[in-house]
Amino acid sequence: MNISDIAKLACVSPAAVSRYLNDGYLSQEKKTRIAQVIQETGYKPSQSAKILRTGKTGLIGVIIPKIDSDSISQVVAGISEVLSRQGYQLLLANTENDSQKELEYLSTFQEHKVEGIIHLATLNSQKHIKAFQELSIPSVVLGQKATGQSCIYHDDYHAAYDLTSHVINKGHKNIGFIGVTEKDIAVGKMRKKGFLDAMNAAGLPVPEDILYTGSFYMDNGYENTPKLLKSHKNADAIICATDTIALGTIKYLNEHHISIPDEIAVAGFGENKASSVLSPTLTTVHFFYKECGIEGAKLLLNQIENQSSPNKSVLLGYEIRTNQSV
Repeated sequence: MNISDIAKLACVSPAAVSRYLNDGYLSQEKKTRIAQVIQETGYKPSQSAKILRTGKTGLIGVIIPKIDSDSISQVVAGISEVLSRQGYQLLLANTENDSQKELEYLSTFQEHKVEGIIHLATLNSQKHIKAFQELSIPSVVLGQKATGQSCIYHDDYHAAYDLTSHVINKGHKNIGFIGVTEKDIAVGKMRKKGFLDAMNAAGLPVPEDILYTGSFYMDNGYENTPKLLKSHKNADAIICATDTIALGTIKYLNEHHISIPDEIAVAGFGENKASSVLSPTLTTVHFFYKECGIEGAKLLLNQIENQSSPNKSVLLGYEIRTNQSV
């Protein structure tokens, strides 16, 4: 079944069917006849033929750092919600937190003629900046403030400052911090800086043996919590750079019968699904991840429609969820 067959059955010209499939001008009578034939026959136009006619693939490349993340799934859901309504399909590329893979996927997506790229970034190195500058297609960065690039990002610094202030105001003075690499500016650097500045503003010391760094996974919290408690025996609270890390901390504390929050308070960032079903429930920061995906997709669509539009940088807010773990 091809366009000529549809045209014969609908008693119209092949050109009319082509205009119908490409949203061109056509009388309502012909539209109705063609639509009826397509419905009855189950005809689906060839994607490759459509690409040849329009030069458009209808594909958007989305680069993510990992699959098993509640926050990332929320962002992708927001992206999909907007782009699917506009007839686009997503190509997901999982980098497994490998910055070199991020650069490779940027090149791969451009070679496969996607119409735009959305990058859920963990790093924004000079290599990344250069790679984005060399792209000939629209692109948007999510989760990091990007130089010379359209981006949607979160207020990680003030979120960390306010969360730490809340923990302090609840009576905790010897507060540890378990973070991630500062190469990740948002999660690694800005959340740690917000913590340190809030502690400094409260006149509380932060010795080196109460600061730890590890991966983005639960093992970071699970492995670094005993180190922190051994080196700083007076610790009465631990703030973790993500809820996932906090889950590792909580697992260790529960296994060793250390009461939360009576002996050690715990707080995190991200409000993932597990944080609300824990007992006690986790005090955490709510970021608007799905809204980040929605706004990022809208920004990309605007660039696709008007590639001369200026770059935009959008900062999203946050909310502190004051639950039972502090």
